[in-house]
Amino acid sequence: MKELPKKYQAHESEKKWVEYWQENRTYKFNPDTKKEVYSIDTPPPTVSGRMHIGHAFSFSQMDFIARYKRMRGYELFYPFGTDDNGLPFDKLVEKTNKIRSKDFERKEYVKLCLSTLKKLLPEFIQDWRQLGISCDFDVYYSTINDYSQRISQKSFIDLYKAGREYRKEAPTLWCPECHVAIAQAELEDKEHDSTFNDIAFTFPDGKELIIATTRPELLPACVSIFYHPDDKRYQKYKGKKAKVPLFGHEVIIMPDERVSIDKGTGIVMCCTFGDQTDMEWYFQYNLPLREAIDGHGHMTKLAKEYEGMKIKQARKAILDDLEKEGLLKKKEHILHVVNVHERCGHEIEILHSKQWFIKYLDKKKELLKAGNQLNWYPKFMKNRFDNWVKGIKWDWCISRQRHFGIPIPVWYCEKCDEVILPNEKDLPVDPTSDKPPISTCPKCSHTKIVGEKDVLDTWATSSLTPRLAADLFVDHPVYKKLQPTMNLRPQAHDIITFWLFNTVVKSQFHNKVNPWKDAMISGWALDPHGKKMSKSKGNVVDPIEVHKKFNSDAIRFWAAGTKLGDDMPYQEKDLVTANKTITKLWNATKFAIMQLGDYDLCKPKKLEVIDAWLLSKLSRVVKLSTTSFDKYEYSYGKAETEKFFWSVLCDNYLEIIKDRMYNPEVWGEDKVGSGKMTLYTAFLTVLKLFAPIMPFVTEEVYHLYFATREGEKSVHNSAWPTLSMIDEKAELAGDLLVEVSSIVRKYKSENAMSLKEELSELVIETKNEKELGLVLDDLRSVTKTKNVIFGKAPKGFVSQKLGLKVSIKK
Repeated sequence: MKELPKKYQAHESEKKWVEYWQENRTYKFNPDTKKEVYSIDTPPPTVSGRMHIGHAFSFSQMDFIARYKRMRGYELFYPFGTDDNGLPFDKLVEKTNKIRSKDFERKEYVKLCLSTLKKLLPEFIQDWRQLGISCDFDVYYSTINDYSQRISQKSFIDLYKAGREYRKEAPTLWCPECHVAIAQAELEDKEHDSTFNDIAFTFPDGKELIIATTRPELLPACVSIFYHPDDKRYQKYKGKKAKVPLFGHEVIIMPDERVSIDKGTGIVMCCTFGDQTDMEWYFQYNLPLREAIDGHGHMTKLAKEYEGMKIKQARKAILDDLEKEGLLKKKEHILHVVNVHERCGHEIEILHSKQWFIKYLDKKKELLKAGNQLNWYPKFMKNRFDNWVKGIKWDWCISRQRHFGIPIPVWYCEKCDEVILPNEKDLPVDPTSDKPPISTCPKCSHTKIVGEKDVLDTWATSSLTPRLAADLFVDHPVYKKLQPTMNLRPQAHDIITFWLFNTVVKSQFHNKVNPWKDAMISGWALDPHGKKMSKSKGNVVDPIEVHKKFNSDAIRFWAAGTKLGDDMPYQEKDLVTANKTITKLWNATKFAIMQLGDYDLCKPKKLEVIDAWLLSKLSRVVKLSTTSFDKYEYSYGKAETEKFFWSVLCDNYLEIIKDRMYNPEVWGEDKVGSGKMTLYTAFLTVLKLFAPIMPFVTEEVYHLYFATREGEKSVHNSAWPTLSMIDEKAELAGDLLVEVSSIVRKYKSENAMSLKEELSELVIETKNEKELGLVLDDLRSVTKTKNVIFGKAPKGFVSQKLGLKVSIKK
C-alpha cells in the first residue's frame, strides 16, 4: 500500500477536487437518465460583485440537500443561473466599463452587459465552485439574455391575453430616489425621527379646526377632511368646507369609518396621496387629483413658493411658515415607522402615473390555498407567506422606468392608446427600436404606432426561474419530469414575499399548479453579535477572507450548525471546531487505513460483540441522519454524526481495538477480521454521512483507500449508507465496557498514572455481569488489567448511569 500523506492541506485539496469534478463532470445532469429526477429551482445569485457570507450560508444549506439526494440515487437537476437584469448588475456594468447605460441604445447596452457578464462569469462562478456547490454549471441561464427575455415576454403576453394584466393611470408606489415605480414587495418598514404637528384649518367665520399630521408638505395636495361618523365632536361639520392653511383652497368635510377617533385629534386630512387610505377615499368619493410632489421628489407648481424644494426641505419650510402665521398649534417629536424602498432606503411616495399591473388582489383566497399545498420547511415559515397574502393592498406593479431591463413587449396607438402585441415568433422584441407588427391601429386605423419605453420589474422574470431552467430541455422527453412542478425551492426567508410568492403567482396563473412540492427556507448569517450585517455598520464578514484563514469545508460546517430557518451569528470558534473535526477525520481515517492494509472486504465468520456494539450505534446514526436529511433537517444529522465520530468511534472504539490490530497473533485471525470489517464499514459510513457537509476532505480521504474498493470516481456519486445492524444486547455490553473504561481512566488520571500502566485487579459489581462478560477480553485490553473479577466491590467508583461499582487495585 502506498505511503499516506502526513498532513491534510485544505486549500491544495480544494483546488484539486474542484478541477477533478469539472474534468470528470461529477455533477453533470443526464437528461437521458432512467433514474427518478430530483429537481431544484436554484436561486440565481445577483451578479454585483463577489460572494457574500449570506450566500455562503444559504447556498451551503441548499447544497447539503442536493448532495444527499444525489447519494440517495436520484438524477439531480441542479442548474445554475445568474440574476443580471436588475439595478445591481446595471451599476456593475457601468462601473466596470466606465460608461452610463442611458448613453446607449437599449439593445446595444444589453450586448455590452452580456459581453461584460461573459468576462466576469468565470471568476463569479469560481466562488461557488470553491465553496463546493455541486450544481451542473453547464445547465446555465442568464436573466437578461435573449433566451430569458423570450420566456419573460411570452409570460407577459400570455397573462395579458388571460386578462390578468392591465395598464392604468393610477396611484402607484414610487421611489423618488430611484425615479421608478415599485411593487409592494419592495417596501421595507423603517423607524424615522419625525414630528406630529397640530395644524389649524379655518372656517369662513374664523373658527379653527385642528388636524394632526406628520406630513405638512402634503397640504397643497389636500382634497378633503374626514372624521369618524360616531365622533360627536365633528358631526356638526358634515358637508361644510374648511380652508387649507397657507394654500387657501377649500376642502369638504365628510364622515368615514376608517378614521380612528383616538389617533391625534380624531380628524384627518386626505391628500393625493399620503397613504393607502387616501387612495381608497380618492376612488370612493371621486375626489379631485392634486399632485404636489413629482417623480424626482421635488415640490410641484401646486406648492406655490415651495416649488422645486425637496420633500424634507419643504416640510421644514412649511412648518416654519405655519408657526409664523400662528397656525402651528403643537409640535411633538416622535419616532414612527415609514415605508422605504428596500433597494435604496429612501422613503416612498404614492404618485399618479400610468403603469402595468398583474391583477391578483381578487385571487388572495386561491393564493392562500396554494400556500397551504406547499410543504414548508420549517413549517412556521408559512406564516410569513400567509401574512403577506392577507396584507396585500395593491396589485403587482410590473413596469419600471429604467433604461436597462427586459422591455415590456407592447406598442400603442398614439391616438386611442390601443395595446398592440408582437408576434410570438419575433420574441424577444424591444418596442423602442423594433418595428411594430402592424402599421395601422386595428381599432381606429390611426397610422402612428409608438413603442413602450418601460421595462419589466426584475421579479417578473425571476419569478419564472423554474421555466428558465427547465426550458433548456424543452425539446427533450425529460422536460415532463421538470415541469410544471419541480421538487424543491431553496431560498432565504427575507425574499418569501418577493421571489417565492411571485413565483407561486406566475405558476398558478400559467399552469394552475404550484411551481414546486417543497419550500426550504434558510435564515440569515448575522455578525458575531447577532446583528444584521451592513456595509454602513462596518460589520460585514467577507467569506473570501474567511476562506483564506480557514477553508470551504469549515465554512460549510459552520453553516450546518443551526436548524433550517434559524439565523446564525458568524462565530470564528465554530470554524476552529470545524478544522479540528477535519484534522481528526484525516488522522483517524489514516490510522484505520494503516490497520486495514490490503483488507479484501471478506466478511468475518463471527462479528465480535464490541464490533457489533459500534455498528449498532452507527446504524442508529445512519437512520437518524437519513430521516433528518429527508426532512431538510441537515443540522441534526450533522450533529449526531459528529457526536458519534468523536465520542464513540475515536474516543472509545479506536482505543478498544488498538491492541487487537497491533497484536493480531494474540487475538487470532477471526477476531482481527471482525475488527477490520468494522473499521472499514465505520469509517466509510462516517465519510458518507459527512460528505454532504464537508465535500472536500471526505473526497480526499475517500480516494486514499475506499474509492478503488467501491469502484466509484467520487464519494459524492457513491451510495448513501443503509447500514441496519441494530443489536441492543451488544449495545448494552459495549456501553458497560465504555463506562468501566471511563472509570479506570479517571482513576489513573487522579493517581498520576499513565493510561498504559497495568492494573493488577478490577472488581466489578453489576447486575449485568453476563453482558459485560461478553466483552471481557476487550475490557482487559483497554484498561490494561491482569485480572477482572465480578463480585462485591468493597469500595470503588460508582456509575449511577449503569449501576456499576468498580474497585481498582494497582
